[in-house]
Amino acid sequence: MIRFARRLAPLERNVFADMDRAKATAIAAGRDLIDLSLGSSDLPTAQSVLDVIARSLEDQATHQYLLFNNTQAFRRAAAQWYTDRYGIAVDAETEVLPLIGSQEGTAHIPLALLEPGDYALLQDPGYPSHAGGVHLAGGQIHAMPLLADNNFLPDFGAIPDHVLERAKLMVLSYPHNPTSAIASLDFFRDAVAFCDRHDLVLVHDFPYGDLVFSDHRAPSILQADREKRRSIEFFTMSKSYNMGGFRVGYAIGNAELILALRRIKAAVDFNQYRGILNGAIEALTGDQTGVSRTVETFRARRDALVAALAAIGWAVPTPEATMYLWAKLPEPWAADSIGFCVQLVQATGVALSPGAGFGANGEGYVRFALVQEPDVLQVAADRLAEFFSQQQTGHRQLSEV
Repeated sequence: MIRFARRLAPLERNVFADMDRAKATAIAAGRDLIDLSLGSSDLPTAQSVLDVIARSLEDQATHQYLLFNNTQAFRRAAAQWYTDRYGIAVDAETEVLPLIGSQEGTAHIPLALLEPGDYALLQDPGYPSHAGGVHLAGGQIHAMPLLADNNFLPDFGAIPDHVLERAKLMVLSYPHNPTSAIASLDFFRDAVAFCDRHDLVLVHDFPYGDLVFSDHRAPSILQADREKRRSIEFFTMSKSYNMGGFRVGYAIGNAELILALRRIKAAVDFNQYRGILNGAIEALTGDQTGVSRTVETFRARRDALVAALAAIGWAVPTPEATMYLWAKLPEPWAADSIGFCVQLVQATGVALSPGAGFGANGEGYVRFALVQEPDVLQVAADRLAEFFSQQQTGHRQLSEV
């Protein structure tokens, strides 16, 4: 019998794996799947980026292992992008590290910081890989509840002293997945000041910085910690540039944290194919109108789905950012988001993400990913209306028995 490490135990249950099985069952039963459960952009990567990657294939020099020193051109492009966007000077040699998506960074940073039993302060609900990395490092999680009454922002004053005594890092992410909440620069300044007082590393996962629909401009954590005393930020090319399948992102921030992540990365992998980084350089330095088109596409989808859901009696707040709707479940499913999502996909083929998959405080919600065109979103809303009608009829029939 194989004996596995105890660190795997918290990873055994995965709501999204359960949903994958439910989707497979629905497809096997002949349902026409409308998958709004995954935040994977359906929009195309810019042709100019694809052309650069294609030309790289013909260059034999790109076919070799890619070590850190040979990623210099990409690191310089990332550093310049940040300087242009946020007015922050960045040293490409010591303050930037290529990543295989931002998820690599959030999963590995706890390994660099936590001793077994140390605490990480995580948002609840929050992105699952944030917790996964802490579990793998042998750390403990203190959940910071994100509640609608507080605009889905954590209350730092509610964190117990005994937790803070053993805490090493805090992870934030705004614009936020799954709630779509945004945060101000003043909030980030408060977060940095709190981390200063308690000697915490501040990690900011920043995939949705461009996907903002209002006049609000999503701030970088480095604007609140311009000296990069204790902060690190993770950016991905998946959302702004529709390059999810290429698995490219980067860390930027405190040089000691970058070096620690670099050491972990050296023990685990090298880097992406050089041609992919060449494409990422083109994305960061080339024409940015494609980013604006992406934002407008998700804005139109947001508006279409909010209106379609309102028409069937499901009032959902209009988010200011991201590619999601965060919807409070009606009765009788308010305490069973997983059950709702499983029943829904099996009955209608519409797949959503259960809020419980993002943490205990996500229960009672579902997340819609805006990864279909407006006409398909309308079909999904129509199927939801039929599902609610059938469920209400079933409840009436049971009550009459």
